Amino acid sequence: MQKIRKGDKVVVLAGKDKNRNGEVFKINPKDGTALVRNLNMAKRHQRQTQKQEAGIIAKESPIHLSNLAIIDPKNGKPTRVGFRIEQDGKKVRVAKRSGELIDG
Repeated sequence: MQKIRKGDKVVVLAGKDKNRNGEVFKINPKDGTALVRNLNMAKRHQRQTQKQEAGIIAKESPIHLSNLAIIDPKNGKPTRVGFRIEQDGKKVRVAKRSGELIDG
């Protein structure tokens, strides 16, 4: 089970977008990176295709998972993630700062 998943609200801990927050929309567990909506933007030259026009477009670049922290659902501050086994045997993610369950 991963600590950061698609759909999580995260804050960036290092880099040019430090202290900005956004939503994870893609995870690459093999590389240990994530794409966060509208963060770590880079300009790319796009070749013309049947569906898309040529030009310079801005797209998200991967951010390493070590530079991301989940936002605590209780108080909105960055937190680490722990795991807990519920009574029904399910493994759930828990915010270390407040002890709250993390949705997802």
